[in-house]
Amino acid sequence: MSENAHLEVPKPFDTARWQARLDELLTAHHVPGAALAVLADGEIHELASGILHTGTGVETTTDSVFQIGSVSKGYTAALAVLLADTGKLDLDAPVVDVLPDFAVADAEASRTVTPRQLLNHTSGIEGDHVNDTGRGDDCLARYVESARNVGMTNPPGATMSYSSTGYNVLGRIIEVVTGRTWDEALKELLLDPLGLDRTMTLPEEVLRFRAAMGHMGEPGEDPVPTPLWNMLPRSAGPYGGISATAGDVVRFARLFIDGGTAPDGTRVLSSAAVEAMLNREVAMPDEWFLGAHWGLGWGLFEWDGARGFGHDGSTFGQLAYLRAIPEKGLAVALLTNGGSAAPKVYETLCRELTAELAGISMPAFGPPEEPPVVNTAPFTGTYKREGFLMTIADRPFGEGPSGEGVLRLTYEGADGLAGTFDPLVWNLTPVSDSPSRTVFAGRRNEKDGWIPVVFYALADGSRYVHFGVRATAKATA
Repeated sequence: MSENAHLEVPKPFDTARWQARLDELLTAHHVPGAALAVLADGEIHELASGILHTGTGVETTTDSVFQIGSVSKGYTAALAVLLADTGKLDLDAPVVDVLPDFAVADAEASRTVTPRQLLNHTSGIEGDHVNDTGRGDDCLARYVESARNVGMTNPPGATMSYSSTGYNVLGRIIEVVTGRTWDEALKELLLDPLGLDRTMTLPEEVLRFRAAMGHMGEPGEDPVPTPLWNMLPRSAGPYGGISATAGDVVRFARLFIDGGTAPDGTRVLSSAAVEAMLNREVAMPDEWFLGAHWGLGWGLFEWDGARGFGHDGSTFGQLAYLRAIPEKGLAVALLTNGGSAAPKVYETLCRELTAELAGISMPAFGPPEEPPVVNTAPFTGTYKREGFLMTIADRPFGEGPSGEGVLRLTYEGADGLAGTFDPLVWNLTPVSDSPSRTVFAGRRNEKDGWIPVVFYALADGSRYVHFGVRATAKATA
């Protein structure tokens, strides 16, 4: 019997109740403002709460526009799969077939990496190459050219490691295949057919609407506005440059629930293309953060036997969340303008909404009451990828105010990012241990939520840690 058998029969959407709950959670967790959209019973319900900017006091409304960050990857993926479905792009041919000058630091990867590997994050290309190549229409062409010195986290196909860099390469592929800029292709092939007129990619388009300002702050404190509205350059568009209302995000998700058709019956994606995007392409070493598997663009999860898809997004002081369960006709989008506890607002709302509207339990992640005893020796040492260094050290139990954990993870900038942010520290508590992987739960303090930290080895025996959906190789013992 499912552990969810105790849940009541799904209920209709109660607008007043969920509005009150949204208001309550924002206040409790010091989140300035948020917009919530829910697809349930064939209708989209839109709510808003709080203010867009604590410095101006402008009210958040359902037509307010937020930055959705990496949720943008689902849109770029849909464009690539649409082109493949119409025979204009081969997802399994090398990228160099479309972009002859494409190259990264590894010659073999440059020759063999495919669009499919970019889509499902198995290319191995270092994922956090940010380069402002200007506001011109050639920004993605120049970005791809600048990636020649980008290294690898792992050999192509060896493991899943989240790569925003790979999605910008996809954006350039889309430009070459369509003869349009990525922004134009997005609008003409997806946004216009779906009627998403409050979804856009450029700041001057955002300024036509009520726009959310990002906020930053420590847990339990009222956050303050960020000094800039956005720090992402135009070249970041394919991996994180879309802004939208929560309602428009759910309307996009509905495309995959409705089998590829717009509400007016217009076919935007074939049913085969939708199925391909929701197919389990690769298993995740960390099965909790965004899903147990990755498809062509989406993180894929299964809650109480019901399959779903989704993505998170973060920009400078803004956090976005999307989860959808097609067989239940349910989609939830929450867009927030900051506060370190925004993830707790999302987790609470999504758990309550899926329980009440779909009769499904959203699983929680954290250590068991009695954590297993594990041999920590194989995990201590340093783990490094381009721009970032992680140090795993033993942490005597009982040390520090919380008294939790047996390992300490210190995360800091390296190479060109050295000294750009204060080191971050997580205490790690064992969750499970097996020959293939050892799972820890980490948090910085008792106010934080738990996040997975997974130690595992590739087929060649090289040791890795999976943290923040990125794979990082062990450098030293």
